[in-house]
Amino acid sequence: MRSAARSRRAAGASLAVLAAVGGLVACSSSSGSGDGGSGGGSTSASQAAGSGTYTVWDPYPQYDKSSEWVKLLEKCGTDAGVKVERTGYDTSDLTNKALLAAQQGNSPDVLIVDNPVVSTLAEAGVLTTTEENKLDVSAIAPNLLAAGQSGGKTYGVPIGANTLALYYNKEVLKKAGVDIASVKDWASLTAALEKVKAAGKKGITFSAIGTEEGSFQFLPWFWGSGANLTKLDSPEGVSAVALWTDWLKKGYAPNSVINNTQTTSWQEFAGGDYAFAENGTWQLANAKKAGFAYGIIPVPGKSGGTAPAPTGGEFVSVPVQSDTGRYATSQKLVACLTSTDNSLTTTTTLSYIAPTEAVQAKQVAATPDLKVWVDAVKAAKGRTSDDLGTKYPKISEPMWGAVQAALSGSKSPQEAMAAAQSAAASAIQ
Repeated sequence: MRSAARSRRAAGASLAVLAAVGGLVACSSSSGSGDGGSGGGSTSASQAAGSGTYTVWDPYPQYDKSSEWVKLLEKCGTDAGVKVERTGYDTSDLTNKALLAAQQGNSPDVLIVDNPVVSTLAEAGVLTTTEENKLDVSAIAPNLLAAGQSGGKTYGVPIGANTLALYYNKEVLKKAGVDIASVKDWASLTAALEKVKAAGKKGITFSAIGTEEGSFQFLPWFWGSGANLTKLDSPEGVSAVALWTDWLKKGYAPNSVINNTQTTSWQEFAGGDYAFAENGTWQLANAKKAGFAYGIIPVPGKSGGTAPAPTGGEFVSVPVQSDTGRYATSQKLVACLTSTDNSLTTTTTLSYIAPTEAVQAKQVAATPDLKVWVDAVKAAKGRTSDDLGTKYPKISEPMWGAVQAALSGSKSPQEAMAAAQSAAASAIQ
């Protein structure tokens, strides 16, 4: 039963949720109106109680009733003996509506939200735990599950994941005399960029915009240096900013990265003159339309190996209900959506990598090109992992500001990250 304390925590978390939604940069959702079911969000879960109707809110408004996603939702409802009333919202809109619904006591039965928001909603008392609802998460990759954990408890099941890697133009590298197999760490990547520039082509493009999108793209290099988000100005963290700064100074990366989104940086790469582009799983369809031969490698760590890239993707969760008798059916719906049998359909539809090894193997068997993404997801980590939770947005904003300051030349990498660490420490006190 919802307690007054939970409701107060939900109300007090509204600003934190608004901060967290800045982290929604790697989702498959897009703006638009979903099929909305019969109520478009106007029929509350409490009104539906006892009627055999269960409400599901998701951040996929681009999928209508004819899509495989909605068909799966309806099948899961049928299997559970209930009708599913589904509403698809834009990602940021969904988060705010979920908080408001919790305050009013009419949360949906099943809520699917982007992984950085899970800890915020959990700390606000909006979500139940997988232990409470007996959801089996034993087969889920621990690094993906961590994005939905807070205070040692798990608040949902990841439906899939996407992340970042490096796309490369095979023809540009061939003309520059670069063997992609030689690119194994920062030094060899920089050497490849030098050769590409000498051959008259462009090196690498990425997004360093002053938003969460910029932090998302910077994190593989930050984490790949061995740095930790609790110490932005460590020598390792500074070296990651210095890497990007040096690339701009030497002309290996364009000044446009300061304002680039992931979409505009992709457009630069798609022009055919760049050797590399840092981007995500969601660009695979566009890569196949680019008109040139391409390949993909994981973002390399400073000293080699695969750098941990941040995970994108959503968690399927069960919000707190005053009628606890609804939980058993909600559990059946979540288990159905995330089961091994259905996961391949779900992740294929949403362009995600599955969260379990068994389904990942099926994905690679069907599409061998996905192996590099499976490897990247295995090395990835959640932005709110390491028990950062709601602290993450307060760290991320100073971090992207530091990257901007260093790339623009207004501060040295050391000065920029020192200022960012001071700001982040003050914000999370």
